[in-house]
Amino acid sequence: MKIKPLGDRIVIKPSPAEEKTKGGIFLPDTAKEKPVIGEVVAVGPGRKSDDGKVVSMELKVGDKVLYGKYSGTEVTIDDQEYLIMRESDIFAVV
Repeated sequence: MKIKPLGDRIVIKPSPAEEKTKGGIFLPDTAKEKPVIGEVVAVGPGRKSDDGKVVSMELKVGDKVLYGKYSGTEVTIDDQEYLIMRESDIFAVV
């Protein structure tokens, strides 16, 4: 990957949006919801505490995570969509 996040930020590759409902109805692009699950593809070194020590990250590359629907900043790198967000914006590891 050509991007290395700083501090307590992570880079997530969102899972693809659902193409159809559980009942089999295909959804148009305008009706698809933003994904809330993704895979961690890069992690920063961690945040600095008040006394200057680096607090290491709990997440690691390859973790599947659950995050807020409108969390993070969307970026495109090599025609691939990614989200960059703080570790504190992650709700859970799936």
